[in-house]
Amino acid sequence: MTGELSMWVEIPVAILLVLGSLFALAGAIGLVRLKDYFQRMHPPALASTLGAWCVALASIVYFSALKSGPVLHAWLIPILLSITVPVTTLLLARAALFRKRMAGDDVPAEVSSRRND
Repeated sequence: MTGELSMWVEIPVAILLVLGSLFALAGAIGLVRLKDYFQRMHPPALASTLGAWCVALASIVYFSALKSGPVLHAWLIPILLSITVPVTTLLLARAALFRKRMAGDDVPAEVSSRRND
């Protein structure tokens, strides 16, 4: 199980790991640089999901080549992230919008009040 892997496996794994790290770094930079809460929500949500996909794909390629067979249990992490990250982002955005409305800040009107106009 500690056999050497060919360069054709190591290169894509390394590229995917570096790409996943760059996505995570881009999300962190977006989180730090953007000023508004609503703007800061998008970079970490999108970048961390793409980063997780790249790292999981690298893991699948590496361990499938190492064990000489398909290793698919690593798909669970990005699939669950792809389901939960958009839902939690939406719920956090709605909660922040509700808090801003209750504080009397200048926010967009509710959908039901725009239909009546």
